[in-house]
Amino acid sequence: MTKIPLFSLPSASASASASFLLRSKSVPQLRLFSAVAMTSSESGISSTDFPIPLTPPHPPHSREVELRRAMSASARSGAPLDLSVVFEDEWIAVVNKPSGVYCDSILSSLSSSIAAGSSTSSCNLHLANRLDRDTSGLMVVTKHNKAAARLVKSFTDHTVSKTYLALSLGPAPDWCQAHITSGHGRSKHGAWRVYSVDDVDRTLPGGSHVKHMETAFEVLSINRLAKFHEPRNFLDTGIDSEVKSIDVRDKVSHGENKSTRADEVLMRAYPKSGRTHQIRLHCQYLGLPIRGDVKYGGVCEWNGVEYDFHALHAETLSFVHPITDVQLNLKAPLPSWVKEMAPTI
Repeated sequence: MTKIPLFSLPSASASASASFLLRSKSVPQLRLFSAVAMTSSESGISSTDFPIPLTPPHPPHSREVELRRAMSASARSGAPLDLSVVFEDEWIAVVNKPSGVYCDSILSSLSSSIAAGSSTSSCNLHLANRLDRDTSGLMVVTKHNKAAARLVKSFTDHTVSKTYLALSLGPAPDWCQAHITSGHGRSKHGAWRVYSVDDVDRTLPGGSHVKHMETAFEVLSINRLAKFHEPRNFLDTGIDSEVKSIDVRDKVSHGENKSTRADEVLMRAYPKSGRTHQIRLHCQYLGLPIRGDVKYGGVCEWNGVEYDFHALHAETLSFVHPITDVQLNLKAPLPSWVKEMAPTI
């Protein structure tokens, strides 16, 4: 992979650390950051009156990696994208966003390729949902204000069902299905962090508040062994006794393991809330950071291959059409890394 030159670099010590972490060939072992103890200076908290974050800040080497990825994404986003359209009618279009591009580039690309029969001059394109730069998968674009208002409300009210696929690296969990509940927030100018469920609604430095965050996970494969299956609402199928319930209250991750062994764990995530970086944060807390997610404890080099994105894919969306009231159940094509982890597909 050709690297774009950097115009500003971290300090010498941080740069050396980044170089080691990015270039080290000692795989498949890695260091997990999910259970790192934090000092008050790291958390940005100067008073015991404020909630204490339970996950660490972004590691120093992530700044260099993120800058390189941002520059690459800006270059890619400036050119027209060859988008895969999963669904389209006169009101909305659902597309499969590629990894490594910004959401706004979807609008500029669609404006010149809206379906035949639609008048682009009468359309007012609007993003109903957003994905992180490096996350691939389903995005909904509305074509008219009437559809936009209704669909944005559906996402805001959490009436849209979503599933994601994530490839994590870490010791395989002792559960097949888990349901994790925590707090979510960040101090002024700080990073998004996991907080205790007991801190929900408490005030953080800067005036923001800790919010509720909830995700269900199921393991689909470990080291490429298991059978991939379609999404299911396992929390509503009467098998709750098989689901490990995790209410986050401690700094020590429920996924903590002293071993540095790293298994390839393919998981499906069912976000029950819609917080920023929700799945990435919960994976970090569980001791299963997503491959390539350098902000939240993941490695960008694995088995001798360097990855310029994190392995997270918005797999499905289920919602009521904002105009016709028809139930839509949509699924994105699977990326190559999912097929590699689940050869039975």
